[in-house]
Amino acid sequence: MPANTVEITVTTLTYGGEAMGRLPDGRACFIPFALPGEIVRACIIDDRKNFARAELLEVISPAPERITPRCTHFGKCGGCHYQHLPYAAQLNAKREILKDQLQRIGKITNPNVLEMIPAPAETRYRNNIQFHLDETGKPGFMTTGFPPAVFPINECHLPENVLNDLWPQLAFEPGTGIERVSLRAGHEAMLILESDILQTPELELESEISVVHLAHEHAVIMAGDDHIIIPVLGRPFHVSAGSFFQVNTQMAETMVNQVLGLLPENITTLLDVYCGVGLFSAFLAPRCRQLIGIELSPSACEDFAINLDEFDHVELYEAPAEDVLPALDVSPQAILLDPPRAGLEKPALDAILEMQAPIIVYVSCDPSTLARDASRLIAGGYDLEKITPIDMFPQTYHIESISLFDKK
Repeated sequence: MPANTVEITVTTLTYGGEAMGRLPDGRACFIPFALPGEIVRACIIDDRKNFARAELLEVISPAPERITPRCTHFGKCGGCHYQHLPYAAQLNAKREILKDQLQRIGKITNPNVLEMIPAPAETRYRNNIQFHLDETGKPGFMTTGFPPAVFPINECHLPENVLNDLWPQLAFEPGTGIERVSLRAGHEAMLILESDILQTPELELESEISVVHLAHEHAVIMAGDDHIIIPVLGRPFHVSAGSFFQVNTQMAETMVNQVLGLLPENITTLLDVYCGVGLFSAFLAPRCRQLIGIELSPSACEDFAINLDEFDHVELYEAPAEDVLPALDVSPQAILLDPPRAGLEKPALDAILEMQAPIIVYVSCDPSTLARDASRLIAGGYDLEKITPIDMFPQTYHIESISLFDKK
């Protein structure tokens, strides 16, 4: 047995998809695919002064709730983290992780974290799936080991059925320069080829789908259209190849309904910061006298303009939020925040606090940056009323949540 092999009793699940136990010297050791209560044999692959990371070799004593993963790639693929855990237990674990992040990072005592809203579909829910290509041109995913490498896959249980029918048909010649391949589903399907090379690769198609080549935000239509239509709550959304959109359409509808329920029926001025293609703005605009969207992505801004074209009282700023917010001379009644994983830049948050809006709704995809930003908002005079976690990504460690802040 190698010298860096250890037996560890696992105590808890942590944010990021790993489980934690203690080494004999007391240091924390993080191990993917293990569960609390298990005794495991693991190989340390990253040994540091204050903690270590290890690769799971064997489960010596399994937890009672451990189940057999449905995917043969589980444990090698980095896409899923909780297939060995029943879905109800996944929801409980994520809620506890969210509470822990708020308490430990945000120093928020007893945060009001509601029960997590489950997804209607535990699998087959993604309207967007991304692949890397191996050296032979076959689509695959990244391994969890070190160093990470691309391995071809035989199955994946997360994409919607239409995408699962399409991806096995994909094959590329080696050396095309394509770095990533994405499939998107809406009313129709789209294939997106991403590379750093502006030259469009050659492609033979047997399916009638749209194909777009993206290089440095420069989009070239190879077949079909440069966008797809994704319906949410009966409303069609124009989504270009380079624009972000929520990957779980059913749970996007849940998120919209949750946000609508937290904001007043009649709003004088609303700021939708990091507004994207206008998912929330499209439903909130009828409630507002003035709606101001802020978005950095040129592609998303173009989509926003199309998706909210019917409204004359909507403005859009195409720039970083930290540049726009300090320069705005408005007194919003409500602010909606949906930042990227990195959370709010300090200049943006400082400007938000200066505005003294009575209500802030914060849509988060990362509990750690939510905890940091929530702590700053509380220090700036807001009460964190409640946090609603939403399971946008079943089988994974990702946690989406919607927080309501009221001005004291």
